[in-house]
Order: sequence, then structure tokens, then C-alpha cells
Amino acid sequence: MGLVVPRDAEQAQRQSKGVVMQKQSVTVIGLGPMGHAMATTFLDNGHPVTVWNRTRSRADDLVTKGAVLADDPAGALAASEIVVLSLTDYDAMYAILGSATAALAGKTLVNLSSDTPDKAREAATWAAGHGAQYLTGGVQASPDGIGKEESFTFYSGPKSVFESSREVLEVLTKTDYRGEDPGLAALYYQLQLGVFWTTSVAFLHALAVADAHGIKAAELVPYISGTVGTMPDFFGFYSPRIDAGEHPGDVDRLSMGVASVDHVVQTSKDAGVDASLVEAVLAVFERGIAAGHADDSFTSLIETFRKSGS
Repeated sequence: MGLVVPRDAEQAQRQSKGVVMQKQSVTVIGLGPMGHAMATTFLDNGHPVTVWNRTRSRADDLVTKGAVLADDPAGALAASEIVVLSLTDYDAMYAILGSATAALAGKTLVNLSSDTPDKAREAATWAAGHGAQYLTGGVQASPDGIGKEESFTFYSGPKSVFESSREVLEVLTKTDYRGEDPGLAALYYQLQLGVFWTTSVAFLHALAVADAHGIKAAELVPYISGTVGTMPDFFGFYSPRIDAGEHPGDVDRLSMGVASVDHVVQTSKDAGVDASLVEAVLAVFERGIAAGHADDSFTSLIETFRKSGS
């Protein structure tokens, strides 16, 4: 029986003999700010990169760095086993790859575009129908966070496909694998966006009310940041109760909350600021009161959301 040389030792031996092991090639389709950052990061880490974009000029600087610009989507698919998609949505994927399905067989599509969980599942079925393996990804970073240690991406799909692609994908960000269901990464991604955008719009509304009183954003932001900084503890306290389906009014009561939100609405109106955002919140609280939760915690509003959804 021959001696088995560990993989890292084998690589070291080859390098000592002047043999450089080439890193896995990657194709990036879609060169908006995020896709461009991904292609750049792959190049900076020594991966051969092929790119394709409808507007070819977006690849100019990448080509200068060593990327290959494919003539068409079929050529882009043919160039690499792993194909990263960074597009506006899944409809864009079908529009681009629909004429190149013959080149999908044997490829691993890693779709980092934003869309719904159901559309992610449909896309996985579509890809499998053309002989491709498929991973859904939800990037929890802005373009300037690609390649940074603190950034991460949700992934879901076949575990074996994720594991075989993991080393390449972790060039971009850390990975957080959520499970076999291809819709899970999209779900986790959209849940984060729901909180992010709702909070960001509430931030803008608060600044508008402050501005009506001559208070500048720079003056108010430290206080808002302090409030937001307490939210993890706030969420952590209530989450076990919510999971248990318990909403006792021992810490807060919905009847108190509805009065508080009404004061925010009136403050907005008195300042001459559009109150539609906080009025929508007030309407949710009032539905909870109407459903008999006046003496329960505000967390009982989750039942209002569930019934509305059903």
C-alpha cells in the first residue's frame, strides 16, 4: 500500500517543485455593483474569472485585471463549473439563460439574486430540468462588504452541492447554510430585508418630524442609534414568549401601546409631516384591541398578522 500524502502537503510539494495549482474557475453573470464586486474579489483571490453582462462596457476594468468577457450567456456557462448569478431578480435569470439552456448541464448555478422563496424553489426545479445543480443565496452585505470577514451569505439547496462549492463561495463572504429547501435562503434574506426597510423608513419619518422642529439629523442620530442598540435585548426577551404562544401583559399592554402610537401619530400631524407610516402601525394596534388583546402584550399582534395572512 502506497503512502498517502495529505492534500495540503501534496500542494506544498508541488509548489516547491514550481508547480502552481490553479484555483477553480468561476463565472459571474450580472455586473451591477454587487456582481462587479464579486468578480473583483474572485480575481483578487487568484480565481480565473469569466464574466458576462448585457452592457459589455461594465466589464472593461475586470478584463484589464484578467477576467475573460464571454461573447454570450452560453459561452459564460461553458467557461466554468460554478456560475454565480447576480441579477435584479429571477425573471432576469430566465431572460438571460433561457436561450442557453443546452449549456446548463453539469453546472452549479449559485443564484445570489433577490426574489421570493417560492420563486427560488421554482428556479431550482427549472435548473434541475436542464441538468444543473442549484443553490439559492441571500447576501447579507453591500457591495463594499464583499470579501470582508464580517459579511455573510445565507445558502440553501442540496447539502452536497453546498459543501462542494463552499470553498469558492467563502472567498466572497462567510457562509450560513440554512438547509436543503432552496427557498430557505431567500426566506431568511427577505425576513432581514423586511426588518431593514421598515426600520429605515421609520428612521426617515423620525428625521422628517425632527426637521420640522429645527432638529438636524446629526443631532438626533446618536439617540436613535441608542434606541436601535437596545433592540437585540428587546427581541431576545420576547422571542421565547412568542415561540411559546404566550403574550402576558406583565411587562407591557397593548392598550398602553395603542395610546403611545397614537401620540406619535398626533406629533407627526402637528408638525405637518405625512403620518401615513405611523397611522398604519396604529391601525394594526387597533385591530389587536378589537380582537380582545387590550390586556395582553403588544406581541399578541402576531396573531393579528397570522389571521390577516390566512
